[in-house]
Amino acid sequence: MRVIIVDDEHLARALLREYLAQHLDIEIVAECANGFEAVKAIGELNPDLVFLDIQMPKLDGFEVVELAGARTRYVFVTAYDQFALKAFEVRAIDYLLKPFSRERLAQALDSVRSRVTPREAVEATVAEAARRNGPMTRVLVRDGARVHVVPAESIDWIEAQDDYVEIHAAGRAHLKNGRMAELEQGLDPGLFLRVHRSYIVNVGAIARIEAPTKDSWCAVLKDGKRIPVSRSGYQRLREMM
Repeated sequence: MRVIIVDDEHLARALLREYLAQHLDIEIVAECANGFEAVKAIGELNPDLVFLDIQMPKLDGFEVVELAGARTRYVFVTAYDQFALKAFEVRAIDYLLKPFSRERLAQALDSVRSRVTPREAVEATVAEAARRNGPMTRVLVRDGARVHVVPAESIDWIEAQDDYVEIHAAGRAHLKNGRMAELEQGLDPGLFLRVHRSYIVNVGAIARIEAPTKDSWCAVLKDGKRIPVSRSGYQRLREMM
């Protein structure tokens, strides 16, 4: 079983490496000290299992799962028990609370050997866990080996593009794999509104509403972009503005 260890503490990585050395079916293929390194390593090495810390610089463990997806299975390793529920919401195989014993690690490995986590389950529950923890404050967009962190408040509008969404923020466009419904449920409903089947708008970016015809409307943004507004979207805009 090919394994990656992800933890920002050197001693924590060393201890886990020592414990794993007793298991002859384990091969450690990489160690990472932060979330960005982890996403890159998971994408390049395609491991069977990742031991993943939660609170780390740059990206936390849950953001690593969101970006890396279901290429692998995850065992979360952390000193904080308050993240346990969220860890299992994203279908973690196990949750090791530091400090843990060799026996507890062996138990986690037994769980990994006997289970397979479907890709769809991971992707769906990542979104659900994010919704339960309040509106997202940033959106992560993977671009090859790079990750763009887009502050939610900087987003002006979002457009559906087949299996992707195109996020327009601060004069730049970012293409993210995902569905409009997931973003709609994750963004702050006090700031963002789905005004059309294919568009979500930051209400603060709207300059005015126009009616090109008797039964159609469009939102004109402060940068001049014109966004179509459906009948139901218009009603929600009137209630919100």
